Amino acid sequence: MTAKSTRSATTHRELVVLVLGLACAPARVPLEPASTARGAPAPSAPVAESAAPAPILTAAPAPPRFGAPPAGATSAAPSAPAAASAPPAAAPTAPPGLPAGGLARGTSDPADRALAEGDRAYFADELPRAKAEYRRAQRLAPKDPAPELGIIRVELYETDVPTDYAAAPKNPKIQALLRRLDKLRAREPSYGPTEIERGRVLLILGRAEPALESLTRAVALLPEDPEARSALGVALLALGKQSEALPHFKRAAELDGASAERFRALGTAHLLLGEVDAAVAAYRRAVSIAPDDARAHSDLGTAHLAANAVQQALPELRRAIELDPQRATFRSNLAYAALLAGDLGAAEQEANAAIKLDPNLGSAHINLGTVHARRGRYDDAERAFRRALALDPSDPRPKANLDELTELRQKQKH
Repeated sequence: MTAKSTRSATTHRELVVLVLGLACAPARVPLEPASTARGAPAPSAPVAESAAPAPILTAAPAPPRFGAPPAGATSAAPSAPAAASAPPAAAPTAPPGLPAGGLARGTSDPADRALAEGDRAYFADELPRAKAEYRRAQRLAPKDPAPELGIIRVELYETDVPTDYAAAPKNPKIQALLRRLDKLRAREPSYGPTEIERGRVLLILGRAEPALESLTRAVALLPEDPEARSALGVALLALGKQSEALPHFKRAAELDGASAERFRALGTAHLLLGEVDAAVAAYRRAVSIAPDDARAHSDLGTAHLAANAVQQALPELRRAIELDPQRATFRSNLAYAALLAGDLGAAEQEANAAIKLDPNLGSAHINLGTVHARRGRYDDAERAFRRALALDPSDPRPKANLDELTELRQKQKH
């Protein structure tokens, strides 16, 4: 099983970045230096052009899975490809002395004490003990939906299935958990935590519309629960409803102001809407809360790039790599920033490092190809762009770069 400890923050945090990473577009880096480039530069780091350019996010084009902390991070931040379900963050009114995000209500009856023990074991990654305690609570209170939901949470975590949006649309274990959640919902329709977990599972299955319905209901039942708000925001993003999602991310951050993840999600939502200054402010707040969170620094760096503040971006991107040197997307992001800064040596070094870490990271091949093109190594550039195109034929960037490369060769002949 992969490392998935520290699970008090929202399980949808990485999904937020994934959805936005697929939609955002960076400023494009020309294949030629600015002094000689034609007016329309070819694409570099992330997807396509936009009116408000946004550089590559930490989740694209190889989105990390959410639910586990990054290497070297001390905050509850998710990392690269290793995660499954994590429990939602609790509302700030959670009973004192109980784990945030748990199911216990803080009463003194035996069933609730068993629930509390199950919650503590769950958050300590002691899954067999957690399941045993939830089952004990179930025996003591067979009509209470909380113990069954606790068991479902454990079993979702045990599947080790990535919890990205549409990560497992046909997984039989996830489908079976959804059926159990549906039964639990029918039995106790007013129990809000079931709606949150059901929405999460539906998102994993790629079913955004029913997830939206379930999570809308969760917010109606638990209006002060930051996880319900955040999860609903994710579902809205998955359906392309960015402006509707933003207020929910804002409210989640207000309710859970000590969570860096809430502000990372909020910043990413602002970035998608082209609100770059607001994104920078939110990411700065995330960094202040969790200064050792590699992804918070990377997010802040990419937001600075979106604001064309390359010199402010560079130290943040470098700090992200210091905290998590094995993250290929961080290396590719820094290569992109180095290209914008005109430092071809650093750009080539970081692009090569990214490819070594993840040979299938298309943005790294594009950045490397751009370096080769700027240095007149057109054959090497073509190989890099064709590799990126082979990795993702639907990505418009490699094709645009290849077209521009053809024009550069023709200009050279004349």
